[in-house]
Amino acid sequence: MELNGKRIVLGVTGGIAAYKAAELVRLLGKQGAEVQVAMTAAATHFVGATTFQALSGRPVYLDQWDARMPNAMAHIDLSRQADLVLIAPASADFMARIANGMADDLLSTMVLARDCPLLLAPAMNRQMWENPATQRNVARLRDDGIGLLGPASGEQACGEVGAGRMLEPEEIVEAVIAAFVPKSLRGQSVLMTAGPTFEAIDAVRGITNLSSGKMGYALARAAQQAGAQVTLISGPVGISAPYGVDRIQVRSALEMHAAVMARAAAADIFIGVAAVADYRVAEIAEHKLKKDVDGPPTIELVENPDILAAVAALADGPFCVGFAAESQHLEAYAQAKRKKKNIPLIVANLIQEGFGGDSNRLVLFDEQGMHPLAPASKAQLATQLIHHIVTLKGQGACIAST
Repeated sequence: MELNGKRIVLGVTGGIAAYKAAELVRLLGKQGAEVQVAMTAAATHFVGATTFQALSGRPVYLDQWDARMPNAMAHIDLSRQADLVLIAPASADFMARIANGMADDLLSTMVLARDCPLLLAPAMNRQMWENPATQRNVARLRDDGIGLLGPASGEQACGEVGAGRMLEPEEIVEAVIAAFVPKSLRGQSVLMTAGPTFEAIDAVRGITNLSSGKMGYALARAAQQAGAQVTLISGPVGISAPYGVDRIQVRSALEMHAAVMARAAAADIFIGVAAVADYRVAEIAEHKLKKDVDGPPTIELVENPDILAAVAALADGPFCVGFAAESQHLEAYAQAKRKKKNIPLIVANLIQEGFGGDSNRLVLFDEQGMHPLAPASKAQLATQLIHHIVTLKGQGACIAST
């Protein structure tokens, strides 16, 4: 549980998106957070306080003069107990009042009196969001160091389509988790690959592998949480893109190579996690191949470009990290690959210990030697790997000797 022990005050303002806040309370609690709900009077017209009390296991606060606070300072007591204040949904009216320092009810007074981070998840009609007054308030809130989550674009309760939808509860939880992660990669651009590639033989068949993409996606999530701007070039997988990550979907090794090389020069760090096919079919059949009485067809293969080596060879290119999945001789093969590619770090694993699963056992190889990581979930390993990359890059790690 990634929010274990974290105390979060969830403020709910008036808007139809308030119904999503109920699921948000449940998901935050599932991650181990202690959630205290405070509502504006307008919010109670959409969802009752009893709903939030049942989901959070705590009484809901509605009034700054709440008699349960013997000192009549609910705005002080609630904010001082919090590690984070989250307003979801945050209406246009509430954002305007916070941007201008107004404090005329419990929630706005608590926000003004807080000494912990504040996140807002805007929710409103597209025209309200696009209104110049709202955009001025958004700019002021950002200048004040307040984090804005979204909004998303899509169909709205009013029937119109555009920006203004509150993010889904799952996305907000991801942003809350990220808020507690040290921003060791702030200002850094990370370019990554993940998943398998698919090399077509004919209209339906192809050469691929069993890579699930789970390790690459976990690493993209960890890099984004550490503050990086992450671009993920992904082969065909059945995984949703991590929150805040720009995903570009490709199919073949040639497509992945083109997508990477178009962006590599602008990246600070390149991490090649994808299981890229070494070979592709020389001539792809236009139609499905049929069984032939003369026997199976002959398929000629040609070598695919080496994406990691191409990025590593760039003048003033990014800090490069490679992955090596082996079935035997892990140390010998991984170190040989690191030196051949001329890169500072190779992350290696035995395919029988985590290929396609949710957990893994990784061994890191750099100029200083071998660094085994204890078996863990891929999410936990991704966090450890990001820390190692930050350390190596900060030390000005040397590339392998050629």
